[in-house]
Amino acid sequence: MTGKKSTTIMALCLLSLFLMVSFAAAAGPPPIDQWKPAFDPSTAKYKATFSNVSHPAIRGVYFGFALRDELWKRTNGQIFIDYKPFSMLGGEVEVLNQLQMGALQGMGVSSVASTNLGPRFGVVNLPFLIDSFDKLDKFVANEKLFGHFMNAMDHQGIMGLDITGYGNYGWATMTPAATIDDAKKLKIRIAEAAVNQLLYKSWGFNPVVMPWPDVSIALKQGVINGLDHTPMVCNITKKFEDAKFFTQLNYAQGLFIWVVNKAWFNTLPADLQKIFKETAKEIAAKIRQETRQQEADEIEKAKAAGIQFFKLSDAEMAILDKQGDVAHKQYAAEINKLYEGDKYRSANYLKEVQDFMGYQP
Repeated sequence: MTGKKSTTIMALCLLSLFLMVSFAAAAGPPPIDQWKPAFDPSTAKYKATFSNVSHPAIRGVYFGFALRDELWKRTNGQIFIDYKPFSMLGGEVEVLNQLQMGALQGMGVSSVASTNLGPRFGVVNLPFLIDSFDKLDKFVANEKLFGHFMNAMDHQGIMGLDITGYGNYGWATMTPAATIDDAKKLKIRIAEAAVNQLLYKSWGFNPVVMPWPDVSIALKQGVINGLDHTPMVCNITKKFEDAKFFTQLNYAQGLFIWVVNKAWFNTLPADLQKIFKETAKEIAAKIRQETRQQEADEIEKAKAAGIQFFKLSDAEMAILDKQGDVAHKQYAAEINKLYEGDKYRSANYLKEVQDFMGYQP
């Protein structure tokens, strides 16, 4: 290699590093101070660290702070949840591993990433199955089916508490994706999730699998020019600064599944365990209802800021629906797998959910 070429390569590397540092500096530290507890947590008898990758302005993410404050009140200061949103503890796959090992005690894991340790959780990622707020409420209300769902990580030593949401999935893009062909020309980011990879393969796309903390820089640098996510998240986390178009597919509900390390949870006295579970359930139910309105509000804010929204034609939506059924079939065995701790021993759990939800590909 000549000296001139070597110098050029070094200059390009330094420029790339400079841009990455500049973007990080521009973003600044997360504004976590505004959510500091209004009490002194140092006296708590039981302490736990919880994680989430996203912004607590999203009601489904704020759950962690709401749980912290209400548990403090209901346990008379015995339990303190040290909640770390904004990917402060890393990406979801990394944090899931920490949770399993007991390095932290709880997290709100996105439904898309949750399948890494609980494949059954993937049932909510399957296209056009639980694809609206009403269908999600119906699913949660079925104690048998929802209870089996929430037990998906039990064999990993992780217990499910409840769920909150972050809206309906679609495509945020840097150029309009008003047709399937438009979208296939784009480099669309998807989560590190088995179901999503199966789905996009069945749709004939070539997506970019990427951890959530890397998305903002990837958009700005042109590594991707679209992402699979919800309008609420894209607006609040400022992805619409770069991707100014959104295609409303509404093929699945985005969820945060709140889980805790079972070994840690079992260190709590029985009365505190009961309070913990009841508190989480009450707060999650309230926040799920608030999420409906928040999605509508964030869409209106985005439109007012100039973001253009599209919907595919009925014919093209039918194509996605039919092709997406391949993901149902290919992932069925993972969803139906039973483990030692499962109390509900369904012969075909996915089929039960499909029938209950009225799924017809």
